[in-house]
Amino acid sequence: MLIGKAPEFKSSDITPREKFLNRRNLIFGGLAAAGVAYEWHKKMPPLYTPSVEASSKLATVPGTFPPVSDPVTPQGKATSYNNFYEFGTDKADPKANAGKMHVRPWTIKIEGLCNNPKTVDIDALLKFKPLEDRTYRFRCVEAWSMIVPWVGYPLAELIKFADPKPQAKFVEFTSLADRSQMELPGGFDWPYKEGLRIDEAMNPLALLTFGSYGQTLENQQGAPVRVIVPWKYGFKSAKSIVKIRFTDKQPTTTWNDMASNEYGFYSNVNPGHSHPRWSQAHERRIDASVFPKTIATLPFNGYANEVASLYNGMDLNRYF
Repeated sequence: MLIGKAPEFKSSDITPREKFLNRRNLIFGGLAAAGVAYEWHKKMPPLYTPSVEASSKLATVPGTFPPVSDPVTPQGKATSYNNFYEFGTDKADPKANAGKMHVRPWTIKIEGLCNNPKTVDIDALLKFKPLEDRTYRFRCVEAWSMIVPWVGYPLAELIKFADPKPQAKFVEFTSLADRSQMELPGGFDWPYKEGLRIDEAMNPLALLTFGSYGQTLENQQGAPVRVIVPWKYGFKSAKSIVKIRFTDKQPTTTWNDMASNEYGFYSNVNPGHSHPRWSQAHERRIDASVFPKTIATLPFNGYANEVASLYNGMDLNRYF
């Protein structure tokens, strides 16, 4: 039964993110004139300009699995209509506020029930495996969707590197929570956490993601690294990851902990299981048109052939 209505998509007249100055270049230019730039350069920590990082091109190989024939969402819309509550709860907030987040230096801590715990630098992860172009359907629990060309490689590659112990059944992702760089609105138990069963995380569709549209992720998309799990609602795809932990117990996850009746741990796209406040049978596709069109939602977001077997025998209304 349709009890409520999903929020309407707002046409975007968002002010572009403020262009940040590259302070290091300006400082060094003045110091060079004084002949002391080199010594200051050795002492100063690196400063980064998020807008420059976000425009970096990525060398990729074509992704071959699975094809999506739907038109791709324009990049401007995909990067200005986002859920990233660390930067605010309105769809326009992430683009407006995420520019102050620094994505270098950045490390990810791999820990828990694994044989190869490590702290890994983001640039080492970027070079770990060839980056693939993969165009996926992306479905939000609020009943809107996009078609986005992501860049990354299978999450399974990193999991194999970590070498989980036999008793590890789940993998937990922890996102950055830094009040000096983020809004971190009240009412949430920061940092943001998400999790998957290890067999879900090992599915070839699950992508360790560094970019979109051939470029590194913009901050509001979850830079510098996130996961994309395209058969699940978007909040399962953890952003700006700083820790990956292997565990034998189902981890506590942010939205499931806040409202377990609305946001199940599994959160597979299921048109037959309504959110308590709106139907999930249809979605508003954000594309090149001024007004998004409404289309029928597909089970597992159209990836049933690839992932339905992971849930054989499970009641998907109980394990939603």
